Amino acid sequence: MTEIYPGESLNISYLSPYLKVLGSNYSNGVNFAIGGSKTLPRDVLFALHVQVQEFLFFKDRSLELINQGQETPIDAEGFQNALYTIDIGQNDINALLSNLPYDQVVAKFPPILAEIKYAVQILYDNGSRNFWIHGTGALGCLPQKLSIPRKNYSYLDQNGCLKTYNRAAVAFNAALGSLCDQLNVELKNATVVYTDLFAIKYDLVASHTKYGFDRPLMTCCGYGGPPYNYDLRRSCQSPNATVCTDGSKFVSWDGVHLTEAANAVAAAAILS
Repeated sequence: MTEIYPGESLNISYLSPYLKVLGSNYSNGVNFAIGGSKTLPRDVLFALHVQVQEFLFFKDRSLELINQGQETPIDAEGFQNALYTIDIGQNDINALLSNLPYDQVVAKFPPILAEIKYAVQILYDNGSRNFWIHGTGALGCLPQKLSIPRKNYSYLDQNGCLKTYNRAAVAFNAALGSLCDQLNVELKNATVVYTDLFAIKYDLVASHTKYGFDRPLMTCCGYGGPPYNYDLRRSCQSPNATVCTDGSKFVSWDGVHLTEAANAVAAAAILS
């Protein structure tokens, strides 16, 4: 997922997803991410490459309007000084682990990383200079994955999370961090900041009582009740779904995404 935005915690308003309804003028950023999008294959709808192309169109159109004498919230200097955020890896790893064993999944990381590098290079070649790249979180702790039927509990760690999914997430993040180190050397006058989200998001589960969470592995919005309240056939968007009365007690909102309370803890950890 590719995003261009300054964070709420940096005292700059975040981008509302309801652009037309609220009359957004994009002055607080533009988000090109979409749920379920992956890095590869590159030419399917909303893959990373497509999102980068959408950004380039947005930039070219903005500058074209300026040249026509119209006012836009972002000028050439604004595009250069913007913060370009890429949060990536979760959908790719999840899709691969659904069909392949661990070793084969890790073997597919190099082309994914090459595609990420290519995307950053394209943005850089078009004037972008400030990059904030996020690795993936603790995929093995997602209720969506935990709810998949399995023969026994040997696949789980001491906190109830799937070992293989988390091993893959750690391996991917290590490789992504190394790529960001490489980009910092290769891209002159650019800043590439890497954030490993695995430890931060895993701690939400491992140390959940410290943060006031009661149900670290159960969704707030879902179907089926304990232990995970997740049913692939009846997601949070389903008419049969139920919503918890106090989201601040839950880590997971819908089995894939964090609750607002959990996101606040993660954001504070990132910024500290």
